[in-house]
Amino acid sequence: MMEEKLTYEAAKSELTAISKEIESEEISVDQLAAKVKRASDLIEFCQAKLKNTEEEVNKIISRMDNTEN
Repeated sequence: MMEEKLTYEAAKSELTAISKEIESEEISVDQLAAKVKRASDLIEFCQAKLKNTEEEVNKIISRMDNTEN
């Protein structure tokens, strides 16, 4: 389960770090599966965060449109 306090920026930063580790081959084969799993979890977290933010912004815009009419 994702940490409650994880932010989008922190998740993105960690994903960048994992990506650099894998690309530079600084990671052992033993750690690779765990890093890929963590990256997968972080990507899911970021996608959910973006989707929720988009829905929230759309609701706000919709409310603004309704008050202007």
